[in-house]
Formats: sequence, C-alpha cells, structure tokens
Amino acid sequence: MNRLNNNILFAFLLVTSIFWSCADDDSFTLSSSNLLTMSVDTVNMDTVFSTVPTSTKTFWIYNQSGDGIRCPSVRLTRGNQSGFRVNIDGIYLGESNGFQTSDIEIRDGDSIRVFVELTSKRNGALQPQLVEDLLLFSLESGVEQRVTLQAHSWDADIYDEILITDDQTITTTRPMIINKGITVREGATLRISSGSTLYFHSGAGIDVYGTLISEGTADKNVCLRGDRTDNMFDYLPYDLVSGQWKGIVFHDKSFGNQLLYTDIHSTMDGVVCDSSSVQNIKLTVDNSTIHNCQGDGLRSTASKIILRNTQITNTLGHCLNIIGGDAEVQHCTLAQFYPFDADRGKALNIFNEVNNPLSIKCYNSLITGYAEDVLNGDRKSEDAAFDYFFDTCIMRTPSVEDTTHYNAVIWELPEDTVTAGEKHFVLVDGDTQHYDFHLVESSTAVGKANPLYALPLDREGRERNKDAACIGAYEYIKPKKE
Repeated sequence: MNRLNNNILFAFLLVTSIFWSCADDDSFTLSSSNLLTMSVDTVNMDTVFSTVPTSTKTFWIYNQSGDGIRCPSVRLTRGNQSGFRVNIDGIYLGESNGFQTSDIEIRDGDSIRVFVELTSKRNGALQPQLVEDLLLFSLESGVEQRVTLQAHSWDADIYDEILITDDQTITTTRPMIINKGITVREGATLRISSGSTLYFHSGAGIDVYGTLISEGTADKNVCLRGDRTDNMFDYLPYDLVSGQWKGIVFHDKSFGNQLLYTDIHSTMDGVVCDSSSVQNIKLTVDNSTIHNCQGDGLRSTASKIILRNTQITNTLGHCLNIIGGDAEVQHCTLAQFYPFDADRGKALNIFNEVNNPLSIKCYNSLITGYAEDVLNGDRKSEDAAFDYFFDTCIMRTPSVEDTTHYNAVIWELPEDTVTAGEKHFVLVDGDTQHYDFHLVESSTAVGKANPLYALPLDREGRERNKDAACIGAYEYIKPKKE
C-alpha cells in the first residue's frame, strides 16, 4: 500500500513538473527590459540595379531575454514605396497584408529567420541613389526595435539581346546590362566609345562575325564585366569572381578587330579568336587588361594577333594560349596567379598542329607566376613550322642555352625557386582576390627593356623612360616624396 501511495505521489509530482515547465515555456513578458537580439542592425544590399530583383539577404532574430516575447506588429515602415520584400518566420510582408504581420511569438531560447529582397524603382539619376526602409518590431511591452534595410539603386539601360547588322556605336552614360549577349553580324562594325561600361548577365557575351572596335582611352577605359554588383561573401564582391559572363568570341571571318584601353575581367574565356587566315590581322590589343578568367585569358587558333602593353593575368586555363598562327607580343605582362585551383594553366602556352604552323615573337615582356615553370611550348607537328623568338623578356621557366630562339632573356629558374613571381608586383593577395600588377622598385623588370622594342607609353598611357624602360606592361614610376 505504501508502495502504491509512493507511485501516485511520484506521478503527481511528474505531472505537476511538466505542467509548470509548459507554463514557463508559454509565458510571455510585458517587461520593457526583455528585448530581442538581432544578428544585424542593418541589411545592406550594396549597389543594385533598379527594376532588377536582387539576390536574397538573410538575418536571424534571437530571444535570449529569459522569457517569451510577442510582437503584436512587424511592418515595413514605407510599405510598397521602397521596393523591399520581407519574409519573416514564413510570413510574407506584402500588399495583401499591408506590408505587416501580427502576433509573431518567439519563445525564450528560440530564433526566427528573416529573408530580404529588393526590386527598386527607377530614380532618374545618373549616379546610384540611397534606398532605405525600416523593418519595425513592436513588442507587447510597447518597446519598438528596428532593423534598417538599405541599398544604393542605380538606373541602368537593360537589353535582352543586341543584334548589330550595320555599323553602330555604343555610348553609355549609365550602366548597360545585356542579358543574352551581343552579336555583330558579318559586314557590320560595332564601336564601343571610351568610358562605356557594359554589364553582361551570366552566359552572355559578345559574338563577333563582323568587326569590333573598343575605343577606350587612357583616362576613360572601356569596361566589359559581369552584372553582379553584390558580394559573394562580405570580403568578396562577385566582380572579383571568375566565370561571371561568357567573354568575347571573334569568329572565323572576323578581321580588323581592336581592343584599345579595354578592361575585360571575371569571364569564362576572356577573348577567343577562332581559326582563320593569317594573311590579315584578326585582332590588335593595345593597353588593355584581361584578368581573372575561368578558362583562357586569350586563346588564338590559326590567327594573326598583335598584343601591346597588355596585362593578361589569373586564369584557370592559360593566360595566353597560342595554337598555331602568327602572334606578336610586345611589352606585355603575363602573370599566372589564379587562386581557386592549383591545377591552373600556364602564363604562356604555345604549340603548332598539322596544317597549323606557329610563329610568335615576344619582346620586353614579363612572363611569371606561382609555379616554377609558367611557360609551355610543344611542337605537335614536325611537318608544320614552329618558330618562336623571345627578346629581353623575364621568363619564369628553367633556363636554356639557345641563342637562336632567345636573346637577353632573364631566367627566373633555377636562380629563384622561393619567392616566385610575386616579387615583381605591388600586391598579390589570393585570400582577398586583390591584385596590383604595377612593378615594385626592386623588380628585375625595372629599367631592363630593350630600347629597340620599347613602346613610348605604358598600359596606362604614361611615358616610358626612353633609355631604360621597364619590361612588362607597366612602367615603374617612383613615388613622389610628400
């Protein structure tokens, strides 16, 4: 009997304990000292294009106050005026509910997740304009807590696809977004004016069957890039990530193309020259940059190309890939520091094929990178010419005794196997994806160019030292003392 009474007493205590535990969990405070904890105080969408939906940002709301908290009202203070869209705990704040919701409950120790997107309206300005709203949490205690939502909205001219059938010129005063690409038909010439920036959506690029002339200047480069203006991570903008857009393809019957003071970056392949005749110049690249490609930087097959004062850097494939044809490279910087894959290609890759002879001449150029050998040459056909000549170049590759193909070359191996090619440049930072390929004073490229092949201006249009120019695309300019 005593044992039965003890069992009844234990059951009573257990039920009572569960009851009070549930009662504690379900209690909600009216104290103004009990507050929610937000993982952020501001959701910043960075710079976005007006009328284009953004990617989703998210943050958490925690209740670590010691008691449950109710929010009789959660609302966007500007309603539908700002263009922000919010989903909180599975509830969408939209027009149907007046951009607000009620009776959000967060028990002690729990959390909820909030998702934020934005489609901003056009503002009519040439420069990005601040768009801001407040997500306001009204607690049952009467306290109001808020999270700021903000972005800088930029009006852009948006095109689905551009077809060039006759001679045309693109001049932009605001960003120009191309969703599916630009096609230049055979017989047509497309000119891109200095200072223009074209933003390409993923998979979009430029297909040239006619002629493309990018007419940048030293102070107003043409910029061709991807259309993502937000960040992949806090420290990494999408603009620094390779593979954001397709790049440029010059097809077989395209000749007379020119890229002048043009910045091409974060592509799949940067520039591709399809197989064609070497009797006419297919492409001239002057004072330009091709950087951070998920394929090759510039790939030329059986074509005639001229590269001067040009930087081609950081590619998963080869920076410069010459597959037969005729190439002249003068005062260029080919640097292979692609950070995302150790199985990156070479700074320079050259070879011939059957019915595809090779001729390449390279003057006053800097060819370097992480690896101990960033140059590859392969004679794949004994029946086709394989002609190459390097004069006054810095080359990170094992030295050879060959005066027929090399003159006054500065070999980085075997002399230097430790510091790699980073020693030449102001900044090589694979962690943050920031690079500056200007020369430092201690670089062996400073003052070592052959005057016979020295160009008067460097990549940025600065005068070179007539008697002692620098190897590579950039002239070293000693900083002025303050």
